[in-house]
Amino acid sequence: MDAQDIRKHYLDFFVKQGHSVIPRALLVPQNDPTTLFTGSGMQPLIPYLLGEPYQSGNRLVDSQTCLRAQDIDEVGDNRHTTFFEMLGNWSLGDYFKAEQLPWFFEFLTDTVGLDPSKLYVTCFIGDKANDIPQDTESAAIWKKLFEAKGVEAKEAKIGSEEAGYKKGIKPGERIFYYDASKNWWCRAGKIADMPAGEPGGPDSEVFYEFDFIQHDKKWGEHCHPNCDCGRFMEIGNSVFMEYVKTDKGFDRLPKQNVDFGGGLERIAAAALNSPDVFKISIVWPIIEELEKRSGKNYDSHTESMRVIADHLRAATFLAVDGVTPSNKEQGYVMRRLVRRAIRFAFELGIEQNFLEFVVPVIADLYEKDFPEVAAKRQEVIETLMKEEKIFRQTLRKGVRELQKIGQNGQITGDDIFTLYDTYGFPVELSTEEAAIQNYPLSDSWQKEFDAKMTEQRLRSQTAAKGTFKGGLGGQTLQHKKYHTATHLMYQALRDVLGDHVIQRGSNITEERLRFDFSHPEKVTPEQLKQVEDIVNEQIQKDLIVTWKEYPTKVAIEEKHALGQFGDRYGDTVKVYNMQAKGEDKPFSFEICGGPHVDHTLQLAEDGKKFKILKEEASSAGIRRIKAVLQ
Repeated sequence: MDAQDIRKHYLDFFVKQGHSVIPRALLVPQNDPTTLFTGSGMQPLIPYLLGEPYQSGNRLVDSQTCLRAQDIDEVGDNRHTTFFEMLGNWSLGDYFKAEQLPWFFEFLTDTVGLDPSKLYVTCFIGDKANDIPQDTESAAIWKKLFEAKGVEAKEAKIGSEEAGYKKGIKPGERIFYYDASKNWWCRAGKIADMPAGEPGGPDSEVFYEFDFIQHDKKWGEHCHPNCDCGRFMEIGNSVFMEYVKTDKGFDRLPKQNVDFGGGLERIAAAALNSPDVFKISIVWPIIEELEKRSGKNYDSHTESMRVIADHLRAATFLAVDGVTPSNKEQGYVMRRLVRRAIRFAFELGIEQNFLEFVVPVIADLYEKDFPEVAAKRQEVIETLMKEEKIFRQTLRKGVRELQKIGQNGQITGDDIFTLYDTYGFPVELSTEEAAIQNYPLSDSWQKEFDAKMTEQRLRSQTAAKGTFKGGLGGQTLQHKKYHTATHLMYQALRDVLGDHVIQRGSNITEERLRFDFSHPEKVTPEQLKQVEDIVNEQIQKDLIVTWKEYPTKVAIEEKHALGQFGDRYGDTVKVYNMQAKGEDKPFSFEICGGPHVDHTLQLAEDGKKFKILKEEASSAGIRRIKAVLQ
């Protein structure tokens, strides 16, 4: 069974168990200022795991694309990737351990066809300090499941990862108890760091054993499921959120949730009985294309081909989700991924136009199961090819200059800054290239580089004055009117279409406003007329426009202020309130950098009214409206 089959069968399996399939969330999180990317399958589900009702019911399933940029330097071994898919199923106060563990075991052994004798599981050993018992319930379920397949399943109390290296695995042991560092989930990371009111709970992991891999003692004396030698690979984890932290300790949650995540790439590798996730069906065709274009083979250029395949999968989906290469936030990470891929292609001898051949291969692998990939195929290819063209010029110049510098002695922080500032050569590529060429870096290069960057920021501060966030192109009165109208339309769309409507971008000029938002289907003429009428009604009410700064957490979690997807906020945010005199609640309450008019009747000067000119698709699941005041 290949990766595409596993994805489809997983969704089908849980639909049969009463689950609703939910769509893939964007790699850029919506209304989550704490992170640049969707880094896990459960991340978009956090509000519902914390108690907010979900419109599709209490049993959910999906396959979520994820990106973890912090793993970028780890890519090159057999299992680390920045981009991956997480198969997930959730119970929001519905089923629990007795259903979840047998279902996943059945899926792995009966559907995917994994050998149960190669599966090992872990459970929570308990926490005496917090009076949280050992998870014997999960262990008992696992024991019955293994024994029903004729597999002996003894229990072993390990504790910490370090203890595992001392104890190892004894004959017949199959169920391993680890402490909270391995088998407890909470958003705080550590059980000791959980604040009062925070939910958490034990988890139970499943590992696949590649029994032909010999344990490497550099990791520890003996091998065990959480060993890093490569013999065991985690392929799934069921989190059981059943506790809440209180001022006195831990209480049971009134509604207990299941949060399961399983790596599609890793399950597919297990199905092949190969520890190399790059040999699975949604990655290997990329490697084959690289072999074809370079004339070199995977076995002799493994690291380069792995980095390219991983980074371009990530960059392709970022482009599908609307990210473009830039020097800021998500765009910066995207640019770094593309440029690292190009740099490694350069090492393979592929010196021009390789993205126009590789990216279509990636699109072919995904567009059947993710229609948005097909819809944006050509746009994605053009975006990435443009970045390649820009960077190849930079790469040639930067490498030549670095070689000149390196041949004359140590490379300093001033040298690296010059390469960055003059030639646009990224810092990480300078250090990587220096290592490849065996050019020594000065001991103080980082300090010198940081000092130069600080000088540059001070020089450019005046250029930043007068700018602000929010998709606004200027600060004239007309801009302010259209910006205010955008807020009114945003709320009107949510009133007419539903709270699933989330701002996905905006662009405002003196002539019109453009607004992108999430919605699964075309907005009907009747609905557009309703939106127009609501906006014009609020304009005539002459809402007073005020703003106030709030701590970010208060604004979002307590005050429920609307924001634009993917925005990152500091410790405080400015929230604009649009409210009629005498009314208890504001019509619009939204995080924004401004500026706006003082009262909405200004939008109706000279008898003008709000008018929607056009509604169309922007991308898969995203609609776009253009509107004017006329």
